[in-house]
Amino acid sequence: MFEKFSRSWGLVKASAEVLRADKELLLFPLVSALAALAVAASFVLPVLGLPWFQGLGEGDSLPGPFYVWAFLFYLAQYFVIFFFNTALVGAAMIRLGGGDPTLRDGLRIAVERWPAILGYALIAATVGLLLRAIEERAGFIGRIVIGLIGVTWTVATFLVVPVLVARNLGPLDALKESAALLKRSWGENIIGNGGIGLAFGLLTVATIVVGIALAGFAAAQGLTVLAALLVALTVLAAIALALVQAALSGIYSAALYRYAVDGQAPAGFDGAVLQDAFRRKV
Repeated sequence: MFEKFSRSWGLVKASAEVLRADKELLLFPLVSALAALAVAASFVLPVLGLPWFQGLGEGDSLPGPFYVWAFLFYLAQYFVIFFFNTALVGAAMIRLGGGDPTLRDGLRIAVERWPAILGYALIAATVGLLLRAIEERAGFIGRIVIGLIGVTWTVATFLVVPVLVARNLGPLDALKESAALLKRSWGENIIGNGGIGLAFGLLTVATIVVGIALAGFAAAQGLTVLAALLVALTVLAAIALALVQAALSGIYSAALYRYAVDGQAPAGFDGAVLQDAFRRKV
């Protein structure tokens, strides 16, 4: 576990160097989060009063309108997320190539590839909805199987966005290219190996635990204003960590793509760590 965290922290530091040189890369996940919230509100608020939506928690089989609504919701959310992730990865690739990208450069790349992004969002929404529908009808073992399928899908599509940026392919070709690069660089049977998500997961948990403990201590001393302030600061810190993680993950995927294509680690990244980004199943 310690070795895995050490590798993950190495990836964080290498990606952070790129982010430090281009702090405006943080704007991509920030705008993406705000846009995703706006999309969620535009989908959820109008249907709150509808009978089929109000009865979703009763354990009955889900009605047809729910699946139509869920598919459109997934599609819109995935498009927003992939659009700004494409912009982020595009800007990161310019930086890794020695350039000095701007916010406009990243957005321009995403706008140029919006048809492919929409196509990929359509595929991801279909897969996501199918997995959810199957999971709701499966037993305990079935849920485990669906979970494993979901992990496999996540790994196989890890390089799709960098491929869309670098190759400007269609969504299906980008999926095939992502899977082929992963297979060629990391073997036929691969699983995720933590990466930046592990390091930030532990940091976020530590931040929340410390924040809640301090707020609880302050409340026990009758310092309610201080307790409320500590809770607010903890929430803001967790949000800030999530934004930084999203930015670093985009940079990381760009670095992994460059490594998978030419076998050379970008400046600041350890080739051995990138090679261990995915490990073969034992």
